[in-house]
Amino acid sequence: MALGADRGFVYRLVLKESGWLTTIGIAVGLVCSVAAATLIKCLLFGVQASDLPTLGVVAFVIGISALVASYLPARRAAGVNPIEPLRAE
Repeated sequence: MALGADRGFVYRLVLKESGWLTTIGIAVGLVCSVAAATLIKCLLFGVQASDLPTLGVVAFVIGISALVASYLPARRAAGVNPIEPLRAE
């Protein structure tokens, strides 16, 4: 913000970065969970290895939680007065 960025840009910057990390994490987690479920398929009774409703709900909840968790630091970063960090340096 000290170099001319507005609040919207700071929000987009933080949320975009966390969105990419969340998307990659959810994708890797889904692949690993399906792989682990196929390995222990004999222990799962009444549940398929790729239970799509369960995987979808879990991915959705994790995605929303990550966006809320990244919104709070973005709001704090956008609320900083640009003069204060420059004076601290």
